[in-house]
Amino acid sequence: MTRPAPASLLTIFGATGDLAQRMLLPSLYSLQAEQLLPDKLRILGTARSELTREGFAELVANTIHERIPAEECNEAALRGLLDRLDYIPASVDDDASMAKLAAKVEELRDGDVLYHLSTAPRFYVPACRALAAHGAADAGTRVMLEKPIGKDLASAEAINDGVAQYFDEDRVYRVDHYLGKEGVQNLIALRFGNVMFEPLWNARHIEQVQITVAETVGVEGRGDYYDDSGAMRDMLQNHLLQLLCLVAMEPPARFEPTAVRNEKIKVLRSLRAIGRDHVASESVAGQYSAGAIDGVAVPGYAQELGRDSRTETFVALRAHVDNWRWSGVPFYLRTGKRLPSRCTEIYIQFRKVPYSIFGGRAGSDMLPNGLLIRLQPEERIELDLMAKTPGLDRSGLRLSQVALDLDFHEEFANARRRISYERLYLDAIEGNGTLFVRRDETEAAWQWVDAILDGWRSANIAPKPYPAGTWGPSAAVSLIERHGHSWRD
Repeated sequence: MTRPAPASLLTIFGATGDLAQRMLLPSLYSLQAEQLLPDKLRILGTARSELTREGFAELVANTIHERIPAEECNEAALRGLLDRLDYIPASVDDDASMAKLAAKVEELRDGDVLYHLSTAPRFYVPACRALAAHGAADAGTRVMLEKPIGKDLASAEAINDGVAQYFDEDRVYRVDHYLGKEGVQNLIALRFGNVMFEPLWNARHIEQVQITVAETVGVEGRGDYYDDSGAMRDMLQNHLLQLLCLVAMEPPARFEPTAVRNEKIKVLRSLRAIGRDHVASESVAGQYSAGAIDGVAVPGYAQELGRDSRTETFVALRAHVDNWRWSGVPFYLRTGKRLPSRCTEIYIQFRKVPYSIFGGRAGSDMLPNGLLIRLQPEERIELDLMAKTPGLDRSGLRLSQVALDLDFHEEFANARRRISYERLYLDAIEGNGTLFVRRDETEAAWQWVDAILDGWRSANIAPKPYPAGTWGPSAAVSLIERHGHSWRD
């Protein structure tokens, strides 16, 4: 497929919102500072806020000064970004304002247009409908959609169907910001850029895979949203399943959108269903109670919410990818809030050597090799190997496990830590959809998750309490240990 021309206009819906100020505007500044934005690109902000162009430029400047360290802030780059800006207030439920927005788009564009809907998902279809009604959704336009795409398969299909009336699938860029992280892209490089890993990347050599996304924070003022989603919908359905796909997928023919996404959808369709008969043994839901994080007392979820709730803040699953490569290998997935530390990591445990030549004490010291791919808070790759313990011993060699450790911040000390939206914006502006999620991926993920949620409802499974500052309910430990494995904490 021919890649579209770089966008001449980026239009950000929700341009004054929290995501824009935390992630989007700083990302655009960084791209401007590194001269990665197309020369003729204009940036049009829109939101309900009644701002002028000058008022929006002031907001952007204040945001950059607040978010970018002073020693890294280049005033010339900031002026360059401000020169690209324009703003017009609009609301998707106000046709007159949308007509003015469409006219402004037509005035500013000099080629393709990228719309970024940084709004609540319920506005996706109305926004696309309004743009199309006013002639601003032609073949030279494309649209970025933030997660979540719905809250179940039915609502995801409704959103996708609605957007598809106005934007062809190859013009829809569904965002999972984890795919913009350097560490995630390093996973792809590790697998497919090194000859030693791919021959071992299968059930013959791998014993188990663990994927953990842990947060120390609670709901942080997002209680009403979170209580309607929970850990399963908010984190597992998108972030963890995308990481699972990148670990488990077959090598794509090329690093390009169709090839990569074709391999990811095969993984999702190979996931063994966890339905009503299996949720009790293959899944655990938890909800944090009062406890302590880093020695500071914190309230429980119900206290933060101000009411009782059956929403899960923790999920652990034992999943299987039923295909030739991964048959019999468990994938343990775990995510939660108010856990002891903030981390996102993938741990791959290889099988033990089939026979120890060392015997005796050395033989009993043998541990399986492991590969740790940590994505945050720091990016690192660690390979656990067996080596001789220094010293003399009459009984023969003594072995110890040692780590070969690649710390990316140390190795690339001069490289700046990037916001994931820098990569995503650059790709979307240039029309590269490789790191975005295709419709069939979204719906296949929801289909798998819906079966688990249905099983919980059918069995009336309530989340098990766990004190804040711990690694979830004790049942999560039992989930993995009954199969002879242990969480890597």
